[in-house]
Amino acid sequence: MTQATERGKAWLAHSDLRPTRQRVALAALLVGDGQNRHVTAESLFVSAQDQGEQVSLATVYNTLRAFCDAGLMQEVTVDGSRSYFDTNTHDHPHFYWEDDAHLTDAPSDELVISRLPKAPEGAEIASVDVVIRLRRKS
Repeated sequence: MTQATERGKAWLAHSDLRPTRQRVALAALLVGDGQNRHVTAESLFVSAQDQGEQVSLATVYNTLRAFCDAGLMQEVTVDGSRSYFDTNTHDHPHFYWEDDAHLTDAPSDELVISRLPKAPEGAEIASVDVVIRLRRKS
């Protein structure tokens, strides 16, 4: 068994998810090298195919949703049609690079939010997502 597979299994062990072959394979791709990842379902599907994994795009979507529901990942929505999945579950801002459509972490220590608006009556703020859209200068 490879080190990436072992890391994937250990990562899955932090949840109540059953470590199926496909979940372990996708987990190994996501955390196998010990680095955090920002992936789309499509990019993870391509990586799985490149590794010879027999997995459908629908399974990748379902698995990413299950990982999010289990608290292993967080979903970052950039616009109404594009979601990224982040293995770093700590609160932190993101840069979205519009020119090549990828997401990276932004330095948390440089972000200052001095005040949030009050939540409407009967509601509470669950989280604040910060996505800073970038494009390269011409």
